[in-house]
Amino acid sequence: MTKAEQLDTIAVLVPADFSGHAAERIDRIFRQVRIERTDPALVTEEMRRTVRGIASFAGIGAAMMDALPNLEIIASFGVGYDSVDVSHAAAKDIMVTNTPDVLTEEVADTAIGLLINTIRDLPRAETWLRDGSWVRKGNYPLSRLTLRGRSVGIFGMGRIGLAIARRLEAFGLPVAYHNRRRVEGLPYQYHPTLKGLAEAVDTLISVAPGSASTQKAVNAEILSALGANGVFVNIGRGSTVDETALAAALAGGTIAAAGLDVFADEPNVPRALLDAPNTSLLPHVGSASEHTRRAMADLCVDNLVSWFSDRRPLTPVPETANVKPRS
Repeated sequence: MTKAEQLDTIAVLVPADFSGHAAERIDRIFRQVRIERTDPALVTEEMRRTVRGIASFAGIGAAMMDALPNLEIIASFGVGYDSVDVSHAAAKDIMVTNTPDVLTEEVADTAIGLLINTIRDLPRAETWLRDGSWVRKGNYPLSRLTLRGRSVGIFGMGRIGLAIARRLEAFGLPVAYHNRRRVEGLPYQYHPTLKGLAEAVDTLISVAPGSASTQKAVNAEILSALGANGVFVNIGRGSTVDETALAAALAGGTIAAAGLDVFADEPNVPRALLDAPNTSLLPHVGSASEHTRRAMADLCVDNLVSWFSDRRPLTPVPETANVKPRS
């Protein structure tokens, strides 16, 4: 066990664009080592010798891990960790942690807000008021879509998916879901395939994590199954959607509308989605409140503290849950 008073001798690498609150805590507790970005070309010989932890929300690939032979833990800021090569980390006995739970309710709130904005066209209605159109042109046109009478499918019934489902229940809407496997004890209808779920509902909310198995999972076939009255909302990862197929589905009337908080190549959003009149787009703000980001920062740092003081992580990702501390 590493004694608390020795933590300030442990070198933790922190990129320049990292959370200010987390960086301040790390600087008080550990020996913070700053780096412009998580690029192995920037790793110095001293970093190679001394760095034992990384705190970052940027991608950590195999080359970065190999550049730091004494690395024990990567404390990833965020619930998604698809930008970390966890297979390589597990092979090298490097612990990877993330920050689940503390952002669940915030992201679920955003998902519901994005859904309502998409269906009722509220952002454009506000613009109508602000730009004087209400005075010049009269009432804003009636929204073509409504939440009333809809059925909702959730792709990815994890913590966030469940929080979204509970909110939808309060709206009086039926909920179904698709996961790799059924979640025991849930009252919602389970569909073993994503296509089956899309065929059964008219509103699809994706909360799926980014991975090889979910890459472009929401494609032309799924959107066609959702139908002309269909609404698609993505609060998970942009990589799970074929954005070219989505833009075509919106333009051609295959589905009615889409609300997106995440994109495949952030911050670059395809022009076809930006120009589509039937989209509501957000700049990846699902968990972006000061309250929630501070809680995420604290959990990120708490994982480092727990690992180096008690020799255990608080929230390990499944792929590295069996990694043991080095003696």
